[in-house]
Amino acid sequence: MKQSGGKGKPPALPRRRRHLPRRIRRGALWLLLAIAVAGSYGALLASRMPAGQAAIAQATDRFIVATGALGLVVNEIEVQGRETTDIGTVMAALSAARGTPILGVSPSRAKEQLETLPWVRSATIERRLPGTLFVRLAERRPLAVWQHGGIQQLIDREGAVIPVDDLSRFAHLPTVVGDDAAPYAAALIDMLTNRPELAPRVTAAVRVGGRRWNLRIDNAIDVMLPEENAESAWSRLAELERTSLLLKRDVQTVDLRLPDRLVLRVNAPPAPQAAPTKKSHGAGKSA
Repeated sequence: MKQSGGKGKPPALPRRRRHLPRRIRRGALWLLLAIAVAGSYGALLASRMPAGQAAIAQATDRFIVATGALGLVVNEIEVQGRETTDIGTVMAALSAARGTPILGVSPSRAKEQLETLPWVRSATIERRLPGTLFVRLAERRPLAVWQHGGIQQLIDREGAVIPVDDLSRFAHLPTVVGDDAAPYAAALIDMLTNRPELAPRVTAAVRVGGRRWNLRIDNAIDVMLPEENAESAWSRLAELERTSLLLKRDVQTVDLRLPDRLVLRVNAPPAPQAAPTKKSHGAGKSA
């Protein structure tokens, strides 16, 4: 039988019938959530009894599976802030993939796992229902190479070690030397960068007595900073270099430990070469 009415809109009942499954799913989801809220009080009581703990775990698993069947699954994983950390390592730490029930992903557990990764300083994980996991990473920034006890390690601003297999790609970073150098490295490097015209020439900094620094400039000149007012001494050196090219001279050590004087040690001049002696021909011959 042909329907009359030409190109009119379809009747209301078929339209309601098309939306019926979604409404059923939505209603079932709200019902499950209501059951979960109501059951949380019983779970609190049951958790006080050893026998109730296993039942709670089983009920929780069933609830998570049910929400997954209703569409609350991971459809997208959004990661921000990742530059060095391998994406596969991030996924493994999340223990989640497309289709995983999103309520079964524990943000606190994922955060704990992510923050064990070498390059991750901190992590934030959010479940954005119905199907998105949002991950924000704050990665460690290499600051310096820390030399101590005969080994070299990469460190960040907090002095924390960043495990890497190859340090060669960080050869442009300054080296800080000493058992206690790592936690003080950031303050030193911040001070050095206040004079950007001189800071790149510092190739190493040695922590002395747990109180002050000696700087190695151009791999040739040692600069002894004072325990106090090191920043003023550093600025003083930069001004001397700007006005008189102090570090271009044949200098071995610059001692800035005293505020009212500058002590220089110059390289010893090369020893003069002895003039070659002439041998006398015919000497020692008798008549």
